[in-house]
Amino acid sequence: MTSSTEKLERAFQVFDQYNKQDPNPFSWEGNTYPQEYFLALKLHGWILKLNPDASEALLLASRCQHIGRWEIPRGDYPQDREGYLTWRKALSLYHAEKAEELLAPIGYSTETIERVKQIVRKIKLKADHEVQLMENALCLVFLQFQYEDFWPRHTDKIVDILRKSLKKMDADGHRHALALDYSVQGKQHVEAALAQL
Repeated sequence: MTSSTEKLERAFQVFDQYNKQDPNPFSWEGNTYPQEYFLALKLHGWILKLNPDASEALLLASRCQHIGRWEIPRGDYPQDREGYLTWRKALSLYHAEKAEELLAPIGYSTETIERVKQIVRKIKLKADHEVQLMENALCLVFLQFQYEDFWPRHTDKIVDILRKSLKKMDADGHRHALALDYSVQGKQHVEAALAQL
């Protein structure tokens, strides 16, 4: 009989193998990785940092939150606000379905899989503690690993973009966000966005 720990490790292995197929490269500290594989590892790391006693479902969700993201390109949808929201909704459903598809053969119960899907889809954000932890971790991954490359290309609206992201976080998330290393200007944008909340 497979132990819970063995099953969890098997799920991580399956998720990682899938995300290693991402054709988009991500460079960090001189090394290059498949983007979604790298970001999934970092998201998992942040979940453990925010809650060392995270539930199995939350740990599973952290490793498959954006699984196969490259398979639904942003360019397939209109380049306006409505197109963006439609794309995000399609992605959310796709990630949840892909998680179920990969978890079921490993032997996870319907109850656990449904809980993973709830977290992946971020249902009841603010009301569900684990969903809130996931949102905090997602924002922190962006701020730590993607933000400094992102903001110089969006200087005219970066404070507004940050404000919308930071608004989804809670006070603990804000505390961690402020403790990250930024460029001088990058930190000013984060502080300006927080001041608007």
